[in-house]
Amino acid sequence: MKKIVVFGASSSKKSINKQFSIYASTQFNNTEIIILDLNDFEMPIFSEDKELNSGIPEKATKFYEILNCSDAIIISFAEHNGSYTAAFKNIFDWISRIGKIVWWDKPMLLLSTSDGERGAFSVLETAHSRISFNHKFDVPMFSLPNFSLNFNSSKGILNDDLNESFLNACKKFQYNLNLL
Repeated sequence: MKKIVVFGASSSKKSINKQFSIYASTQFNNTEIIILDLNDFEMPIFSEDKELNSGIPEKATKFYEILNCSDAIIISFAEHNGSYTAAFKNIFDWISRIGKIVWWDKPMLLLSTSDGERGAFSVLETAHSRISFNHKFDVPMFSLPNFSLNFNSSKGILNDDLNESFLNACKKFQYNLNLL
């Protein structure tokens, strides 16, 4: 059974990206899903001075180890002012100090959604560019625009064309997962 870590890159308690990442994880059989909440990993804002004075926070090490012990990762990115949320960026900054390899070339599925027309596509492009650089696997991505109009918690993605694109990204992720 493959172990998949899933999280929305947001600190919102009502995060649609967390909801969307969990929904995505239901597309895969014979997997153990580990759902993370970024609120459980809140820590001081990263700075070299804080690292020098206090070391790396225990919560960063815990997050890093959870990723390391998984077989694959699904992230759905929220967008704040066209970029990563501060919560995700801070965790990413801290865990990148633990080891140069953050994602361990694990199969990944990158998602984003918002209630806007672009579905947080700007941050998804940024994340995909950064994460897929020199990555062992082709990293599929999918952005869901207008979340409230295009998604229902019991039915999933309502728009047929968007659902087909989503399922194609899931198939690529499943293919990579099967290579393990």
